[in-house]
Amino acid sequence: MPTSTRRTQQERRDQAEAALLAAAAELVVEQGVRSLTLARVGERAGYSRGIVTHHFGAKQTLVERLARATQAGFVPGLDGVAPGLDRLLRLIDGYLGALSSIGVFNQAFLLLWAEAPTQPELAPIFRERDDAFRADLRDDVEAGIADGTIDPGAAPDDVAVAVVGQLRGIALQRLLDPRSVDTEQLRRGVTGFWRRALSRPAAAG
Repeated sequence: MPTSTRRTQQERRDQAEAALLAAAAELVVEQGVRSLTLARVGERAGYSRGIVTHHFGAKQTLVERLARATQAGFVPGLDGVAPGLDRLLRLIDGYLGALSSIGVFNQAFLLLWAEAPTQPELAPIFRERDDAFRADLRDDVEAGIADGTIDPGAAPDDVAVAVVGQLRGIALQRLLDPRSVDTEQLRRGVTGFWRRALSRPAAAG
């Protein structure tokens, strides 16, 4: 088979899978993961249930793929920033700032994360993601302690748990009642709080 034909088939497959995952994300946001079915996903995306089954096989596989697909970072552009207080504060500021225009995949991520404790197919995926998130934050705190910008009394594990809980909690409140959460005001206040809480006295200000 010519390479161009194979590429076209792969492109069509990728396009179909992207459309199905987008449809699944929309349905999770609108109706929750428990109401998700292969038939509904196919109908929303404009494909037959057979196509959905061909791509994912079963609902559990679809949910797992969706959970992984929605885990793209809320805050792009941090890859080139060295670990430390500056990166941690940029992450907090960027995360909260992004909530003002949160897309359907990130909305689905938050809803799936909230349901993970009662969904066996989701729990290990989100434990893994949360472990990675906390590890990045611990790296920032440890690097800041090492370079003298963060108070050596700060506990990296505790800071990581607190930051993840705060960011995700604010995000879920924003989904529930957008008018009650002023993300622009919060990003300044929360970022300032963590700057004051973590900075060494000599580095504060």
